[in-house]
Amino acid sequence: MGGPVQQAGKTIRAVLIAGPTASGKSALAIEIARRFDGVVVNADSMQVYSDLRILSARPSVVEEAMAPHRLYGHVDGAVNYSAMRYAADVAALLPELWEQGKLPVLTGGTGLYFKAVTEGFSAMPPVPEAVRSAFRARAEDVATEALHAELAGLDPVMGERLRPSDRMRIMRAIEVHLATGRSLASFQGEREPGPLDGLPLLRLFVSPDREAVRARIDHRFETMMAEGALDEVVRLRERKLDPLLPIMRAHGVPGLMAHLDGAISLEEAIRRGQADTRAYAKRQVTWFRHQMTGWQSAAPEAALETALRELEG
Repeated sequence: MGGPVQQAGKTIRAVLIAGPTASGKSALAIEIARRFDGVVVNADSMQVYSDLRILSARPSVVEEAMAPHRLYGHVDGAVNYSAMRYAADVAALLPELWEQGKLPVLTGGTGLYFKAVTEGFSAMPPVPEAVRSAFRARAEDVATEALHAELAGLDPVMGERLRPSDRMRIMRAIEVHLATGRSLASFQGEREPGPLDGLPLLRLFVSPDREAVRARIDHRFETMMAEGALDEVVRLRERKLDPLLPIMRAHGVPGLMAHLDGAISLEEAIRRGQADTRAYAKRQVTWFRHQMTGWQSAAPEAALETALRELEG
């Protein structure tokens, strides 16, 4: 069997597999891709970066050999990649896969990526690099609370919406206002359809036991350290990238950076990385439960059976 799947009189155009980190999504996606002549397409916001193969838990070389993989490690860490960019990359990729008769199997834990390709996304304006660079250079030594006060003066609506401690979103809102003269809120009501909007899809959320996931996260982080995660962070640190870039907030990076700066021990850095990842997994479950309607939920041990039942009719 290969390509988009006929099921109940309709053609399943893509399979979407979400779930918290360390829930077994990648293995499930690979198995479905193998059985249905599919291609595994990344939907994880950190696995897009070439700099963090180990620390982002990208599929291994052996796993990538089991089925074709796309949109993994295709972005440089210096790029401020976004859900909008992701949707554009998927929109460019899907016709190629469908023309080849391949079944796209999107998998990852970034809910906004799934929303972007299905429900669509706000038509956010691009911020010219000159505007962004000038503002960030000016804001580098400015306290977050002061930036929030600046935002409140420029854009009272977003000033009211954003917490005074949310530096990243505050800066984004100021940049948009400086670039366009408009409130970020005015763009959030304008939506562009996603490339999978309205198409027949299989949407599956892998829902593991919470304690099992916590144990897997801790063990996986230790394995990543043994495989060279610290070396990745050393190389990333040498690049001296903007600390507000997404890659600089990847789970494990802040703690390991602090260790390399001599602020904390390696053991403490590992504990922080594990704790941050566990907290993230909990947020992922909560987010999908409230944000993603129409998804089937299955325990890891039943997920393949659930998918096969839907795909094979």
